Amino acid sequence: MAKKRIVFFASLLFFAIFSSFSFAGITIQNPLSTGQTLISSNGVYELGFFSPNNSQNQYVGIWYKGIIPQVVVWVANRKNPVTDSMAHLAINSNGSLVLFNGKKGVVWSTGEAYESKGSRAELLDTGNLIVIDNFSGRTLWESFEHLTDSMLTFSSMMYNLATGEKRVLTSWRSYNDPSPGDFVLEITPQVPSQVYTMRGSRRYWRSGPWAKTRFAGIPSMDATYGSPFSLQQDANGSGSYTYLETRLRSRIMLTLEGSVRVYWRSGSEWEIKYDALLNSCDIYGVCGPFGLCVPPKCRCLKGFVPKYSEEWERGNWTGGCMRSTELNCQGSSTGKDANVFHPIANVKPPDNHQLASSENPILFAEDCHQICLRNCSCLAFSFINGIGCLVWSQELLDVVQFPAGGELLSIRLAPSEQGGKNQKKTIVASVISLSLFILSISAGFCFWRYRVKHKATILKNASQDAWRNDLEPQDVKGLNFFAMNVIQTATNNFSLSNKLGQGGFGSVYKGMLQDGKEIAVKRLSSSSGQGREEFMNEIVLISKLQHKNLVRILGCCIEGEERLLIYEFVLNRSLDTFLFDSRKKLEIDWPKRFSIIKGIARGLLYLHRDSCLKVIHRDLKVSNILLDEKMNPKISDFGLARMYQGTEYQDNTRRVVGTLGYMSPEYAWSGMFSEKSDIYSFGVLLMEIISGEKISRFSYGEEGKTLIAYAWKSWCERGGIDLLDKDIADSCQPLEVQRCVQIGLNCVQHQPADRPNTLELLSMLTTTSNLPSPKEPTFVVHAREEESLSKGLITDNEISQTVILGR
Repeated sequence: MAKKRIVFFASLLFFAIFSSFSFAGITIQNPLSTGQTLISSNGVYELGFFSPNNSQNQYVGIWYKGIIPQVVVWVANRKNPVTDSMAHLAINSNGSLVLFNGKKGVVWSTGEAYESKGSRAELLDTGNLIVIDNFSGRTLWESFEHLTDSMLTFSSMMYNLATGEKRVLTSWRSYNDPSPGDFVLEITPQVPSQVYTMRGSRRYWRSGPWAKTRFAGIPSMDATYGSPFSLQQDANGSGSYTYLETRLRSRIMLTLEGSVRVYWRSGSEWEIKYDALLNSCDIYGVCGPFGLCVPPKCRCLKGFVPKYSEEWERGNWTGGCMRSTELNCQGSSTGKDANVFHPIANVKPPDNHQLASSENPILFAEDCHQICLRNCSCLAFSFINGIGCLVWSQELLDVVQFPAGGELLSIRLAPSEQGGKNQKKTIVASVISLSLFILSISAGFCFWRYRVKHKATILKNASQDAWRNDLEPQDVKGLNFFAMNVIQTATNNFSLSNKLGQGGFGSVYKGMLQDGKEIAVKRLSSSSGQGREEFMNEIVLISKLQHKNLVRILGCCIEGEERLLIYEFVLNRSLDTFLFDSRKKLEIDWPKRFSIIKGIARGLLYLHRDSCLKVIHRDLKVSNILLDEKMNPKISDFGLARMYQGTEYQDNTRRVVGTLGYMSPEYAWSGMFSEKSDIYSFGVLLMEIISGEKISRFSYGEEGKTLIAYAWKSWCERGGIDLLDKDIADSCQPLEVQRCVQIGLNCVQHQPADRPNTLELLSMLTTTSNLPSPKEPTFVVHAREEESLSKGLITDNEISQTVILGR
């Protein structure tokens, strides 16, 4: 009986070993047959035979293990399916990997024989199938050099002009047929390079030129984008475009319809992080030469008219546009006869670009302007960060205008197109307007006393009605309108004993409603910088945001000049009342501080990625972090917040708002804000929580190092443990503190692309994964707090309170 059991278990072991090649790999002795699979050591990828949608044809492919429905990322024999159940994948005597269709012979192989005395095939953790020489360990062949319709992490498209080699993505023919389809995705050898989707010999989609970390024709890849791509070109006529996304279950795919999509695995679902074809304007050249596509329609560029008017009216725009006034640039480049340039903002730069100078890079937009002005063949120019000066001497094709993002394109026009031939009409119109103005003044004087008498009443009623009318019920569902007498009773007529604090836009009072519910009332002062836009913004935004780490709004009160916001009462007030108080800071030891840090990050993730609105806060600081009875953090004060679409966003404002010390360099100096602006503010906040020091007051040593400078010094010398508040040192875990300091330094990097996004930030805080090493930050020196606008900065890009110092 015992012998039978031994034989039985030996048989089971033998079956288990040969039913799945999850160990060494494919060798001459161990081929891969139908029904067997080879699994990468990390358990992410699987190699084997598959039949698309249960068809009769079988293919050797690589897919994500355990994910249903099956997602195939590489196919070996895409042109030649096998149908024999005896088919197998093996290493032959010459060292090549070969697919045999039963007794019918070879249907696919890795190519010519190699100079190898023995080899094996392995599936790497990246999803790359490789053939390795057993003796030298040299890689003889790899699937990453033979892409199908997908790119995985560390795989590349490439070209080599000297050898004629090109590596591209090719779509499947159909969902049941992985053979090469209609679309090919490739990078171009022009400088700077672009990515094209080709449909046969015709261009179908275009990315726009590469600008160091982004494509200029993809607005979501803005200047703050943490790019998971690398594009390299050299002087020898070769280039490569590599996918560097760190998450394993992610891929770039060329779809059956010709769209380029980036997929991430989020929980149990695939999330589309980018889709190239979202509207008709994404199709290459849909508006023809000199046409501008503004979704969903085409129009001619300024100075141009439709080439075929009847076709244009019918919606056939491919014929494009032609100049209404021909250029004559043989004369002087200055004076009244000089050509002019008309700027168009937020555009995808046209195709067929040229660098103005490959030897001497153009550093300023004005130099780019002058180069194009002096060259009669130059039809347009664009100065693009990360590239320099691009010029166009051919017809302008595939120009798209985005709602936001994109580049500034200047097109050459005859001087008359700037209004020269309408000058006489303008003079006549001005004379008539002036006459009417004088008559209006005379008539208006008769009613002046009447208007003065009733002005106060009219303004009061109109103002109040306007505030109320802006709050449409569908925008603020569930929001309560409180009467002023109710709030006055609740706050004891806004008594000093009920005052909780003073914010940038007014005072905050504690109150109690008649039902015993405690509330916090923000009373906006008439002299505050918060106007109707910020007031409405805060009401609409916060009423739609529901998260345990965000403060909840209950209602508002608008009566006369009074504007009140009513919130849930948060027992422990704001974080700064604990953090910067020598006694109360002892109540938040390191475990509580670390919990607060993670809570803020979760609230930020909700704002940036998980909420229905997607919001950039723009004023993240310790005084805007409230603490409930369990010391859970709640982000507050959304008056300056902005909503955005999609997962990546950047905008520009001439009205820079926020608090000195917390503002990122790009926002303070140029008004550019994005998700990465909030990340910078979080980094400053993180260092304040760790150190218990205020960014605007901290000064270390004779050099007067800022808090960020001191954090960098501490991290370089002792891993950052010196930064921790000495009063709570006994409660800390040193490795946890050091990790947080390193995360904070990554958040305050000068370049937005070097900062983590919010998903990466939370992962850094909640896992023990390896952290990127930060670069030395660009340190910021602040004026004294009483001289800076500690209540918040509102200016038109005229910042004088902050000085950026280089390393």
